Amino acid sequence: MPGAVQPYQRLLKRPKADSDVWLKNVPEHPKKPSYPEPTDPLFPSNHIKMFNGVLRRTKLKLDREGNKRTAYSLRHTYICMRLIEGADIYALAKNRRTSADMIQKFYAAHIKDLLDASAINVMRPKRTKRPSGESPDKRPD
Repeated sequence: MPGAVQPYQRLLKRPKADSDVWLKNVPEHPKKPSYPEPTDPLFPSNHIKMFNGVLRRTKLKLDREGNKRTAYSLRHTYICMRLIEGADIYALAKNRRTSADMIQKFYAAHIKDLLDASAINVMRPKRTKRPSGESPDKRPD
């Protein structure tokens, strides 16, 4: 998602957690900070434990019905948010590797009052091939 780019870029500018530089009260620390490399893992430790730690600290481990949240539960949130924003259900199904029927049955049903059915049920017209040599910015008169 576009909103994840800036936080990711900020993370790249931070020293690695295994770097001792984060200890602020060590002025004569001889080691320079080490920064993430493109080949470094995004989650250097167990991502499940990290996710559960965040949920625990923010008191969000349980949903409003008392069910435990998991990383998989973010899938539901993502799909529902995209539907509310008016995303094309077929493109969303392809992106999430599921069918439009499954999205309508398991996700859209929860937010049916928030959705504009006329916007969701519209099929995009198929793109027509341009004759060879025609530039994409030329429009017929």
